[in-house]
Amino acid sequence: MTDISDLQLSAWFSDSETASINCDWGAFARCDQRAPDNPDWSVWLLLGGRGSGKTRAGAEWVLEQVRQGARRIALIGPTLHDAREVMLGGDSGLLNVGFRNERPHYEPTRRRLVFPSGAIAYLFSAHEPDSLRGPQFDAAWGDEFCAWRDPDAVLSNLRLGLRLGSSPRLTLTTTPRPMPALDRLIHAPGTCVTRSRTRDNADNLAPGFIAAMTDLYGGTALGRQELDGVIVRDHPGAIFQRGDIDKARVKNAPPLGHILICVDPPATSGPKSDRCGIIVVGRARRDGTAHAYILQDATVSRARPETWARRVVDLFHAHAADAILVESNQGGEMIETVIAQVDADVPVQRRHAARSKARRATPVGLMYARSRVHHVGRLDDLEDELCAFGSDGAKGSPDRMDALVWGVSELLLQTQTPRLHFL
Repeated sequence: MTDISDLQLSAWFSDSETASINCDWGAFARCDQRAPDNPDWSVWLLLGGRGSGKTRAGAEWVLEQVRQGARRIALIGPTLHDAREVMLGGDSGLLNVGFRNERPHYEPTRRRLVFPSGAIAYLFSAHEPDSLRGPQFDAAWGDEFCAWRDPDAVLSNLRLGLRLGSSPRLTLTTTPRPMPALDRLIHAPGTCVTRSRTRDNADNLAPGFIAAMTDLYGGTALGRQELDGVIVRDHPGAIFQRGDIDKARVKNAPPLGHILICVDPPATSGPKSDRCGIIVVGRARRDGTAHAYILQDATVSRARPETWARRVVDLFHAHAADAILVESNQGGEMIETVIAQVDADVPVQRRHAARSKARRATPVGLMYARSRVHHVGRLDDLEDELCAFGSDGAKGSPDRMDALVWGVSELLLQTQTPRLHFL
């Protein structure tokens, strides 16, 4: 729905009416802050950036459970202090949301909230998973799951206690971190995952906060995690590391002396084909040393040859490139013919792979470690593929990486490794 500012509300309604509207969560909650429509979920996992409004979503969900008749609710924070100061007393906490006549009374000595309806919410610390043994609930809200010291132990005890009512459910709100417990939860039956970004909640944050955080963390792996709520991980054994990519990232490329459109074509064509990796790479010299700049990831999925060939030719002209560089292992002459059917005047250079993907990628990974390869802006899909390659968790064909490796090798390594056979 369209956001309406407090200034607009005050111009249209009285103070009491404006306050009433602001308490009506259903009137202005974003889609990502609403519980899933799917009736079969047992765990709602809301992954959000800092300040994205996930705490408000959790508190409002608890309040809605009370309205629907929940009687016993568990509230779990990383510590009791966190639970008290954020989940209860914060601006988006349970003591400050909803209509005044339905707000609970806090009994600090008993660590519980008592609602006017008689429902009771009990506070727990994730530092004390055994404290969840014995009590039973029909709803639970856990905040900052990824900050819990032993999340598996807490979840085990908590879920055994969710045994009241007709459909006991658990909501977890957290800024994500790469951790096995979170991975297991995401893939567990009954888990429904939603995501929210810090910038989605910009109207409710201090002026300038988004800009300041973007300047500080924009384009980094940490920024994707803390602001966009994305799980960002470095994989053991991976050839490329996010820290190397972030360290050398630039906002704009300098004047480039050589630009290539690099293509890793799919082995098959048609709707069931693999992706066609398409990466735009340029070269410039800094202090007498050649550096590569990754300008664009234009990879296409499940496209017919004439479709990706048109994309490649359009990029050639848009970037005023010097050549189109194509891996020829998958039918080199055919690839050149397809491109020529779109534009017969563009120069196509074919290269044949004589080594494995890992052996071709390793010297390029070294160029990244030496800060000689620069990503221009964010290239999230490419970076995820690069940082997974070489690890046990890598899946699928690394089409983007292959195209990039050919381009960087051509511009920086030339006839050194990987060995290139000119056809």
